[in-house]
Amino acid sequence: MTDPARIDVHQHIVPPAYADWLRSRGLDAGGLPIPAWSAQSALAMMDSRGIARGVVSVSAPGVHLGDAGEARRMARTVNELTAEVVRARPDRFGFFATLTLPDVEGALAEAAHALDHLGADGVVLLANAQGRYLGDPEFAPLFAELDRRRTAVFVHPAALPGPQVPGLPPFVADFLLDTTRAAAELVRAGVVRRHRDLKIILAHAGGFVPYAAERLALTLALLGGRPIEEIRDELRRFYFDTALSTPAALPSLLAFAAPGHVLFGSDSPYAPPFVVEHFTTGLDGYDGLDAAGRAAIDHDNAFALFPRLAGGARQETFHA
Repeated sequence: MTDPARIDVHQHIVPPAYADWLRSRGLDAGGLPIPAWSAQSALAMMDSRGIARGVVSVSAPGVHLGDAGEARRMARTVNELTAEVVRARPDRFGFFATLTLPDVEGALAEAAHALDHLGADGVVLLANAQGRYLGDPEFAPLFAELDRRRTAVFVHPAALPGPQVPGLPPFVADFLLDTTRAAAELVRAGVVRRHRDLKIILAHAGGFVPYAAERLALTLALLGGRPIEEIRDELRRFYFDTALSTPAALPSLLAFAAPGHVLFGSDSPYAPPFVVEHFTTGLDGYDGLDAAGRAAIDHDNAFALFPRLAGGARQETFHA
């Protein structure tokens, strides 16, 4: 049975203007077609899975397609449109603001606008921006500012900066590697160590991070001349969502993640309703969680990370 107060931190919004913009360029999202989206369809999915609130974000490919000016205009458009959705139903939605990396100046300006004026709950960053991973030293000013603001940062994968495997869409495996690369780079480059007030959420159970954590920690320790314990602790500072990652990934994830660092995610609407049902059923049926563990993933951990979302989310039923 689904929890009637789930907080979904991995739910996507596809404003029609953004969808039209991508389709006009012949683009998809990691091999997935750009889906139709409406607040009504999102609420219907949420009600069917017992989701009280969804923190929505724009998915890959984001807004920077090579032209910084165009990226700034589209980021402002999607953030303004998303803020309108949240203002209309603040009881059901929050949002991560879209930024413009690798355009750092534009990202700083958009973060300030979204966080100060639009009420964003955090920001979403793609694991790689035009082939440059989040540990890139040129991105340091953005992370310093987000740390100063104690911002929640949702890291979502994108297509790898390399050729695809024929017949294997990027979302199947490349997305998981992209997230793992980004996490490793954030640790290797010292971003996690320097910015202790950042709250970084890794999509899809962190890709391969929990499963390969000891391998990553040992290698990064050797490369950086640092104790493995420090690297392991920095990897455990990430948060992880459950989107498309249950039940098989749960043993590794729960064994590795720090207490309070696992959050519920659906990946709707890129994951259609039957896929969301499949993975939430896998979470509901997982016998490695007791009632407190389920409540932690379903909502308590999100309430701690986003106290604003707790308001009204403990009701028994929800209505679109």
